[in-house]
Amino acid sequence: MPPPESGASSARDGAEREALLERYLALLSHWNKVYNLTAVRDPAQMRTQHVADSESIVGPLERHAAGRPLKILDVGSGGGLPGVVLAIHRPDWDVTCVDTVAKKAGFIRQVALELGLPNLHAEHARVEQLQSARADVVTSRAFASLVDFCTWTQHHLAPRGVWLAMKGKHPHDEVSALPPDVTVFHVEQLQVPNLDAERCAIWMKPTAAGTDATAQSA
Repeated sequence: MPPPESGASSARDGAEREALLERYLALLSHWNKVYNLTAVRDPAQMRTQHVADSESIVGPLERHAAGRPLKILDVGSGGGLPGVVLAIHRPDWDVTCVDTVAKKAGFIRQVALELGLPNLHAEHARVEQLQSARADVVTSRAFASLVDFCTWTQHHLAPRGVWLAMKGKHPHDEVSALPPDVTVFHVEQLQVPNLDAERCAIWMKPTAAGTDATAQSA
């Protein structure tokens, strides 16, 4: 990954960030009435179950980036989760959201336009059929099994790129089912304010064939 350009933006100012998140929630609630972007209807629940949940990986991604800009591919993004939230938090992260449903990709494009987020993009496609994104991080939130997630997206990883899968409880069976060319190198417990449910991030990377997949808990 190249070093950050001189003067590159970092974390967005707190007041501006919160204002953008509120506008995003308003758009999500409005479009949801017609396009069924999420089963959650109450804006307060959206703030906790969607936005705060997505925000839980901002810190881990910042530690992984170590001050460098990231190129992120958010697979099965739906209404833009976590992709939109990441793009709001970090203007220096280039975020592309992929979804097979045209109306969801269209919604994300509208969010990028209305919120003025030039670092947010959307693709209406099957991720396995897209040309390589060469992403530093390929992420997903409640998208698919770890095996399918890695299989469908491996060609999108840049050299030294990694996967970050957001899950609820530790998916031991899914980890055990991973092929030998995928290594789980970290399992990180996520903290989501006001959400009484387990959340974790599964960090993975490609490895040489024949290396066993192992997990190291945080």
